[in-house]
Amino acid sequence: MTDDRMERTIATLLRAGVMLSAAVVLAGGVWYLATAGSAVPAYARFHGGPRGVQSLGAVAGPRAVILLGLLILIATPVARVVFSLVAFALERDRSYVIITLAVLAILLYSIGTAWL
Repeated sequence: MTDDRMERTIATLLRAGVMLSAAVVLAGGVWYLATAGSAVPAYARFHGGPRGVQSLGAVAGPRAVILLGLLILIATPVARVVFSLVAFALERDRSYVIITLAVLAILLYSIGTAWL
């Protein structure tokens, strides 16, 4: 795989991830406004959202669709790093594979500890 082809593929991957995320969030937002848009907000009391990956199953309806879109947005750069790792491994470029593995480990660690 040439460098130019790899860059074009990564750009397409990032563009597709962001567009898919935007479409899913938009669909969830429209659904949310259609079902609960006329409700009067209660600002007197704070209602926290779900915490942790386990509690994402408790979210239903349009909020779940919006959260799915945000999850796709978070997964997009992670997919880019995974694709880069595979591309560098196919090129047998050990130094870039090691650097990309370190970046992937840092990304996964930071995402994983944020949801604990």
